[in-house]
Amino acid sequence: MEKRYFAESELIINSDGSVFHLHIKPEQLADKVILVGDPGRVALVASHFETQECDIESREFHTITGTYKNKRITVTSTGIGCDNIDIVMNEMDALANIDFNTRTEKDAPRQLEIVRIGTCGGLQPYTPEGTFICSVKSIGFDGLLNFYEGRNAVCDLQMERALLNHLGWSGNMCAPAPYVIDADEELINRIAGDDMVRGVTIACGGFFGPQGRQLRVPLADPKQNEKIESFEYNGMKITNFEMESSALAGLARLMGHKATTCCMVIANRVTKKSDTGYKSHIDDLIKIILERI
Repeated sequence: MEKRYFAESELIINSDGSVFHLHIKPEQLADKVILVGDPGRVALVASHFETQECDIESREFHTITGTYKNKRITVTSTGIGCDNIDIVMNEMDALANIDFNTRTEKDAPRQLEIVRIGTCGGLQPYTPEGTFICSVKSIGFDGLLNFYEGRNAVCDLQMERALLNHLGWSGNMCAPAPYVIDADEELINRIAGDDMVRGVTIACGGFFGPQGRQLRVPLADPKQNEKIESFEYNGMKITNFEMESSALAGLARLMGHKATTCCMVIANRVTKKSDTGYKSHIDDLIKIILERI
C-alpha cells in the first residue's frame, strides 16, 4: 500500500526541521508528556528534572525535555483553550508518527502518554478549593471533536443525549453540541491513585459566559450552572469546569495515545469561594504527576 503523503500546506515544517508552532524537532519529544496551560509553569515542572536537553519557546508554547528519576519527560505549555490543544496534539502526533524527511506516516505507530496539569472550578460541595480532580470523563462544550471523523465511535453518545435533554439544548440550533469522551483507564488508575477525586469535567469554550459567569453581558441561560450541578448519569455528577480536557482526551483517543487531565480546584462555584494563592500549592500536584507518569 502506498504511504500517505502530507503536503507542505498541511504539515508545516520549519527550515530547521522543527514543527511549525511548537518549534521542536522529532528527536526532542519524549514518550511521556506533561501539558500545562501557563508557559511560566513549564520551568516549575522542569525544576524537578535531573537533566535538561532542550528549552524552546515559541509564542505561548514553551517546551523543556529532560529526565526525572530516569524517566524522559517533555513538558509543554499550551496556553488556554481547546483550540490550542488542537495545535499541540496534532503537532506532537506528527512529531511522533510522521517521518519529517519523507512526509509520510511511519511504519510503527508510537504511543504517547500525556497528562495535563491545570486548575479548575469545582461544581460540587465535595470539590472545595485545593481538591485534586482526575478527569475520568470530559464533556466538550467547545465543539472541536465534531470536526473529526470517528468522533461517534469514541464518544459516550447516551450520556451526550441525557445531558442535552437535561440542559434543554435538544433542538436548539444556538446551543453547543457537546461531546463526552473517556480518558485512558490505565492512565487514570495510575495517576489518580486513591488520593484524587475521579471526576466528570466540562471543558468550556470560554471563562466567563460559557462557565456561567456574568459581568456586564447577561447570560442566555442564567440557570445553566444549576442544571449542570444537578445533572447525574449512572451515579456520576459533573465535578468541575476547565477549558482543555475534552480536546485532549478526544484527540488522544482518535490518534491512539493515552491521556488524562488532573486539575487543582482553585474556586468552588457552589460555595462562591476561591483561592488566589493557589500557585504555592500547584507544585504538590506536579510532584505527584512526576512520580506516577
